[in-house]
Amino acid sequence: MKLLPQRATEPPAGGDAPPPGRLVVLRGAARRFFGLLGLAALVVLAVSLPIGLMVGASVSRSISVGFYVIGSFLLVAGFFVGNRGPVRLKGDDADLGAPMGMFGIGLAGRRLRWATPEENADAMASSAVFVVIGFVLIIIGVIAATRVQLV
Repeated sequence: MKLLPQRATEPPAGGDAPPPGRLVVLRGAARRFFGLLGLAALVVLAVSLPIGLMVGASVSRSISVGFYVIGSFLLVAGFFVGNRGPVRLKGDDADLGAPMGMFGIGLAGRRLRWATPEENADAMASSAVFVVIGFVLIIIGVIAATRVQLV
């Protein structure tokens, strides 16, 4: 196996490295998504199994209800994250001062700004992740439920 010299692996002079290929980006995104999904599933199992056993439910029932509850929560959270309005607060929380009033409306005057396109795109992407993971967790809960035969 012949290794490339160091300068062959460096980015071109006078600019950044070329963007990675689409397949590389999709592989990285899939790895992060399935890692997040696996982590969510493990957390649901770790929390719902002991609670279900404490209340006297069967193992499959406690697991399926845990997946239903967390999946439904993520669906609703995704809905609200995606429906966040286009207006944001200006500056940091430290800049806001004390006289904001209830719900951020009050004596301090208008400290609002329009969201940037990047903030809107981030809100939509976050919403999509919450909704898809919530939907998959509900599907896992349906598969884990043994009270009803799927086939």
